[in-house]
Amino acid sequence: MTTPDDIDALAGEYVIGTLDAAERTAVAARRLREPNLDAAIRAWEQRLAPLDRATAAVTPPADLLARIEKQLNAAIAGGASSASNLVDLSAVERRMKRWRVTAFAASALAASLMTFVVWRESTLRIGPQTFVGVFAQDDVLPRFYLTIDLASRELTIRPIGAERQPERTYQLWIASDRIGPAPQSLGLLDAQLGTTRKSLATFDPNLLRAATFGVSVEPLGGSPTGRPSPGALHAKLLPVVADP
Repeated sequence: MTTPDDIDALAGEYVIGTLDAAERTAVAARRLREPNLDAAIRAWEQRLAPLDRATAAVTPPADLLARIEKQLNAAIAGGASSASNLVDLSAVERRMKRWRVTAFAASALAASLMTFVVWRESTLRIGPQTFVGVFAQDDVLPRFYLTIDLASRELTIRPIGAERQPERTYQLWIASDRIGPAPQSLGLLDAQLGTTRKSLATFDPNLLRAATFGVSVEPLGGSPTGRPSPGALHAKLLPVVADP
């Protein structure tokens, strides 16, 4: 039985280009008669489009596939040396494909996001005193990104994939050994999930450069404990240098 996960994994491999020629031809034919597979392929293409535009093609070594297959076959043979170690190789292959697609997607999305952030901020002609941070769910799905101008110590935070939470609010935090053992609140984010701007004039620029920032989901009005609730997203700052 073909599950939605199987279809998504197959679509990911088709777009990434890890299928062999026969498999790719078969998938190309299937997408013409299977709307769900075609939709999954289009979703993967859209998801990875920024990375495709931002990176140049690289030709792998001619013997790379052979070396990978040799190592995999050796690992499988070693694990199946006794009857008690026999496994369903087809199931292993499916899991390996899903892992390969998921791992590549995570890396691709992270790279795409950073490419987008650098491009977006550079088009605004940000100077060398500007730093950016990305808040991502599970280190993959972007939720917010912030910029800090160390010259003016103005912070701007914008939502990317964040959604409004019923009867809840987002709260911004900063953590540093120079502040103390606990994170310090920088206040609530815009309730309508618009752009939020805050002045950090009371903080030293060197502290801001090395600090960790966080965004947590809290009850309306903010954290009742003065500490971020579990599940907060975190980000460190990265420098952005505009084109001369």
